[in-house]
Amino acid sequence: MKFMLTTQAARGVVPVALLLSLLAWPQGDARAQATWKMTGFGTVAAVHATQDYGDYTVNPNSPGQAGYSKAWAFDVDSRAGAQLDVRFDKRWSAVVQATQEKSIENSYKTYLTWANVKFQATPELSLRAGRIALPLFLAADYRKVGYALPWMRAPVELYSLIPISYSDGVDASYRWHTGQVKHETTLSLGHAAARLNKDLTGKARNIVGLTESATAGALTVRFTAAQALLVVPGAEALFDGLRAFGPPGEALADRYDIAKRHVRVFSAGFNYDPGNWFITGESGRINTSSLLGDQTASYLSAGRRFGNVAPYVTYARLVANLATQTAGLPLDDLPPEAAALAGLLNNALNDQLRQIGVQDTASVGVRWDVAPNIALKGQFDRVKPRGGSIGTLINVQPGFRSGQAFNVISLGMDVVF
Repeated sequence: MKFMLTTQAARGVVPVALLLSLLAWPQGDARAQATWKMTGFGTVAAVHATQDYGDYTVNPNSPGQAGYSKAWAFDVDSRAGAQLDVRFDKRWSAVVQATQEKSIENSYKTYLTWANVKFQATPELSLRAGRIALPLFLAADYRKVGYALPWMRAPVELYSLIPISYSDGVDASYRWHTGQVKHETTLSLGHAAARLNKDLTGKARNIVGLTESATAGALTVRFTAAQALLVVPGAEALFDGLRAFGPPGEALADRYDIAKRHVRVFSAGFNYDPGNWFITGESGRINTSSLLGDQTASYLSAGRRFGNVAPYVTYARLVANLATQTAGLPLDDLPPEAAALAGLLNNALNDQLRQIGVQDTASVGVRWDVAPNIALKGQFDRVKPRGGSIGTLINVQPGFRSGQAFNVISLGMDVVF
């Protein structure tokens, strides 16, 4: 199964953000000092995949159709967004960001990605409330702004692990120094809604995250640890069916049930960018202790800038820390009808397990900054699902064979304005 973010904003986020904005708004003559800034961004990209039995996608929240469905697809990376920044005074500010991108329902929809108010309590301490980007990875704050990325897209193996990019809640960030090293420590609290597929919607409750970032000259490193309680109603049929077969079925259900599980996330990354070249890498692990998977993803990327042209290479790897298939219920001692039902349950369980991604991707690409606010990009990926898994593919058809590599060609333009 793959996480998919709901298309509806959580109830209360916008009213709360607006209420806090009104409370934060200075009174009298100070109101005239407020400054507003509206910006926009967008990506238009065409993607071709030589995969005949599935569709290549970069985010299960925004499924693309390159491969089985279409020879060339424009819905894999294309999106548009707008952001409003308001500064009321030296201490109070607010931001609202919305994006227009592909939804799980195969249509373009508007998502409210940010809507929060910030209070600078001291020069070192800041507090935010509302809809906030989750600081799980290096590109967490700008992963949807293609122009801000050196690549065509953030490495799929890592960034598709947790496609939930924001939560509704609060955070506190504290800046401090040790010698020449600048630190920022952030504590995040919140909740979010998630889509597992078109039929199942889960809720990530009690999200708690701690992020530490450190910068020394051209080097930035970041570490994050987070956990949440994921509640998923509606998937009882499979696990209730397993439990009906006694102790063996109960053991399987207890191992894989997704109804109520603690999810834990750990990530670490670095970026070294002295100007003419860069090297960056990240590694992350998500463990759901369930059918949703226990996976680790890593990537390493390097690039060289020659004026306004920057070629780059990337290697990414996604592995499963649990078996992606199981023998399931024993069939030998069951009556024929019970054995047939148990066989169906075993097949359903294994169909879900094979959706836990195991995949490698080797990429080469180039970015050309044709103007201060326009970048053209081209990227070639060699993708290989492994270990019986479908990798990060969706819409997989009969005839798919894990272990066979396929190519992805992407051409795109990123703009900011």
